[in-house]
Amino acid sequence: MGEHGQTARKPGGLSVSFEFFPPKTDAMESTLWESISRLEPLRPDFVSVTYGAGGSTRDRTHRTVHRIVEETSIPPAAHLTCVNASKAEVDAVIRDYRASGVRHIVALRGDPPDAIGGSYVPPAGGYANAAELARGICDIGDFEISVGCYPEIHPESPNGDFDLDLLKAKIDAGATRAITQFFFDADVYFRFRDRARAAGISIPIVPGIMLQPNFNGLKRIAGLCGASLPRWLHDAYEGLDQDAGTRQLVTAHVAAKLCGKLRNGGVDGFHFYTLNRAELALSTCQLLGVKAGDRELQAVAS
Repeated sequence: MGEHGQTARKPGGLSVSFEFFPPKTDAMESTLWESISRLEPLRPDFVSVTYGAGGSTRDRTHRTVHRIVEETSIPPAAHLTCVNASKAEVDAVIRDYRASGVRHIVALRGDPPDAIGGSYVPPAGGYANAAELARGICDIGDFEISVGCYPEIHPESPNGDFDLDLLKAKIDAGATRAITQFFFDADVYFRFRDRARAAGISIPIVPGIMLQPNFNGLKRIAGLCGASLPRWLHDAYEGLDQDAGTRQLVTAHVAAKLCGKLRNGGVDGFHFYTLNRAELALSTCQLLGVKAGDRELQAVAS
């Protein structure tokens, strides 16, 4: 079994982490584990494994996390949501993770069971929100707790101040890191970070970087979560619907350029939404100077 304690800051002060979703088929499982194997030499601080909407992939998430513990040296971060489960059921999962050596949980409210973007109703007898869930995790054991945040306003929030109040509640409950929803304008992140710091929020706010080369799919996801897509991004993918190879190149370039701007603004950690494919994550990290082995930090792409 690999060691899954807190990882040290990498040379140059830069850290990376990767997000995966649990596979639905044997072929998807093969792709996932090939991707994890290819990204492991980059020595990520952690890899996270998501839940589907409504907790629909709960069992597959658990199996994937356990396999990461048993077969890799990467610290796993297990997503956990409030939906479709009682407190007793969620607490049992937390205790199981702890017994298995998992020490990092991504605590999320979760999407409604019917559809992402639908109306959320707290489960009867369950945790009502991510702040309650974070507190419950802390009551059970000493975990690192990551939570989500929105550099652009959450679709259900009346304004940005409301979002910051929710983030502060999660921190008060025990959150140690915030990971943002994806965005494509560095200034969106910087404005949010500055507002958060002015509000007294001091935990790391790690930018979430989307690696989605299917622009039609990206537009659908962005519409559901309230992320804006700049006009220049539409132009970059225009005419490439039937050209997957060029879309891959554009996606890696866009991600690396965004990370370079963030790095120049003082950001020292990135969380990549990989969609279970290693190529774009590897390409982006290579352009940033993050490579396998000694992880020397070289010139940042700009």
